[in-house]
Amino acid sequence: MAEIKAAIRSEEWLLPHFDIGDTYIRTACKRVEFVFVGLSRHLDSIKSKARILLCWADEADPITETAWEKLIPTVREDDSEIWVTWNPEVEDSSTDQRFRKDPPGGAKIVELNYIDNPWFPSVLEAERKSDKEKRPHSYEHIWGGAYKTHFEGAYFTSHLTAAREAGRITTVPEDPHMVIHLFADIGGTGAKADNFVFWAAQFIGLTIKCVNHYEQQGQTIGAHLLWLRKQGYEPGRVKIWLPHDGEQQEKTIDTSYRKSFEDAGYDVEVVPNQGRGAAMQRVEKAREHFSRIWIDETKCDGGLKAIAAYHEKRDEKRKVGLGPNHDGNSHSADAFGLMCSVYEEPKQQAPLDLSRLMKGVA
Repeated sequence: MAEIKAAIRSEEWLLPHFDIGDTYIRTACKRVEFVFVGLSRHLDSIKSKARILLCWADEADPITETAWEKLIPTVREDDSEIWVTWNPEVEDSSTDQRFRKDPPGGAKIVELNYIDNPWFPSVLEAERKSDKEKRPHSYEHIWGGAYKTHFEGAYFTSHLTAAREAGRITTVPEDPHMVIHLFADIGGTGAKADNFVFWAAQFIGLTIKCVNHYEQQGQTIGAHLLWLRKQGYEPGRVKIWLPHDGEQQEKTIDTSYRKSFEDAGYDVEVVPNQGRGAAMQRVEKAREHFSRIWIDETKCDGGLKAIAAYHEKRDEKRKVGLGPNHDGNSHSADAFGLMCSVYEEPKQQAPLDLSRLMKGVA
């Protein structure tokens, strides 16, 4: 509202045509008014709006798919328009998918950056140079329009950096003679369900090799089984590890995930509930074991992005952490943490006592 008021007041020819109050902006003839709605809290109020000529969704990256489904059909006047402006953050956000990856027919896409600003002030240029020197991990997101890869309070930033420097994020082939462990985070069916995830890993000596990753939203168990077959993950070759809710009856399929996978012939184990603070326990286990983890950069691309973005939720007023943030990244991060919680170092065999062996022979 403040931006629009300032824009109107900055042009002498515009100002006489508008009536500007403390809480409203409308044309002097009262035929057109500006309405401001926060989509995160007042989404349903959008449906009651009539004759929207222009809808401008600003700071649009976090707008959910549910919000777009309600908002877009509301803008239905002839020649009406929807403007969407945002700084890209999450590559797979609903906004990014709808308007950048797969834009509507007839959409006009414009990418703007600081280099396109003829009034770019010297104070911002100084800040840009400072960020490039002192904060290179976030520079491309802030100044170059790249997706956000560094998150405040991210749990695994230093661990992932160390893994890349050590060459542990690379091509990681599967060992055909070793069991593949599949660590799941339970989702559900339907457009609003949580994502279902598999991390595929092999425990080889003191090494955890992440060889594959799978994540889908709203799909049935049949779709997950199809993926398993396509990857060659047949019963007898793999073991499926489910979180504690894998034992519960799933309403839509009228059975548990455990029973469904067992009926398909798979060896399944359900990890008991880790109790209060379970999510943070998984984070600590992942940190503990990260130095032994290798990750296939191509097959696990989605999982890598998720654990890189997995971060602490904070109360900014009190400056305190509230534990892991439950968002689109948490499903893969939870399954990754489950893997690290299950892993155990192989027990070393005691050295053979030859003297006792010789006595037995004597």
